[in-house]
Amino acid sequence: MLLQRARLGETVAALRGGELDLHLYVEAVCDRIEAVDGLVQAFLPEAERRRRLHSAADDLLATFPVPEERPVLFGVAAGIKDIFHVKEFLTRGGSTLPPERLAGPEAVSVRRLRDAGGLVAGKTVTTEFAYFEPGPTANPHNLAHTPGGSSSGSAAAVAAGLCPLAFGTQTIGSVIRPAAFCGIVGFKPTLQRIPTAGLLYFSRTVDQVGLFTQDVAGMVLAASALCDDWEEVKLSADDLPVLGVADGPYLRQATPEALALFRRQLARLEAEGYTLWHVPTLLDIEALNRWHRRLVFAEFAREHAQLYGDFGERYRPRTAEIVRLGQQVSDGELADLRGACLGLRDSLEKQMQQAGIDLWVAPAALGPAPAGLQGTGDPNMNLPWTTAGFPALTVPAGGVRGLPVGLQLVARFSDDELLLAWAEEIATIVA
Repeated sequence: MLLQRARLGETVAALRGGELDLHLYVEAVCDRIEAVDGLVQAFLPEAERRRRLHSAADDLLATFPVPEERPVLFGVAAGIKDIFHVKEFLTRGGSTLPPERLAGPEAVSVRRLRDAGGLVAGKTVTTEFAYFEPGPTANPHNLAHTPGGSSSGSAAAVAAGLCPLAFGTQTIGSVIRPAAFCGIVGFKPTLQRIPTAGLLYFSRTVDQVGLFTQDVAGMVLAASALCDDWEEVKLSADDLPVLGVADGPYLRQATPEALALFRRQLARLEAEGYTLWHVPTLLDIEALNRWHRRLVFAEFAREHAQLYGDFGERYRPRTAEIVRLGQQVSDGELADLRGACLGLRDSLEKQMQQAGIDLWVAPAALGPAPAGLQGTGDPNMNLPWTTAGFPALTVPAGGVRGLPVGLQLVARFSDDELLLAWAEEIATIVA
């Protein structure tokens, strides 16, 4: 079976309490990767994975021999997208460039994982430099379909039960979309709530670290350990958020079958007592889609100016194309585009306040995962929320033609705790 239960909370509880021996857990993780990943190809190959993980487990047990003193993610093996610098690994970013030219200090987020007791299961496959040139990863629900991107391997690894937690990044839709395609939970916190230092950047203005788990409870656990200044939120049973639907051209980007399922999800939420407001929103979505791409292409071109000058022939066609497009954006236009991100955030928050909306709800992607591994699907349903820096979450919400579909929830800037607290009940309703 390509799908297997791997709930983060259950794993952590068993490891911290000693009911699950850490070395036996390492063996099980490595056995699962060896049994399944030849088909899914979520992880980059690593000859000494088992030895490395057992050595890390020895160090962790020596540091925390007493169960009551073990940190929040003690022993959990996490997949790390190969644009994060990790001290035991080369960083290639899904490319053929010399890794020594891409090297850097370990990512702050990876250090936080280690401080919380987590282990690095390995590097996961990314599209080339986190854009659209895909790697070999397949969707565990149907190997003939994409897992999405650019965090392809991280989403597929969690869906296949290879690890209960994985790291990704999002510049347009690279966490929310693959999580939806793979039928799991994906969380993109508020901009910089998890620091991005230590990444191969695509766009320093927009890049955001995100996480993958199999359920919302696991995501709450991971976010509490990895996000800045996390504060637990407790809600009463009748504390339901008001949900906003961004009616208009933004919503019409989704396919008819995805919209039909979305409307059924909304009806189910209304039947459970949720208030929904349909508000004309993002009416200039085509222009927003264009200027967001000009922004990130311009920043990518500047990020890669020296590398592309030295190794341009090694960049795959679509990646080379965005370098050339980004080079056409002037410094003055780039400054204006950066300012437009703040303008979008302010506009959306004012609309939420005026309409009394707590969460936006939308399809997590245009539809289910497309067939074929040559592309990773369209990220436009995620683009405006990423541009604004808002926290976003997708939860599994049924399926279309046997493939998973996700429901996307978006909160105000810095309302990450409320987003995840509200999401647990919503996820149960729409599952």
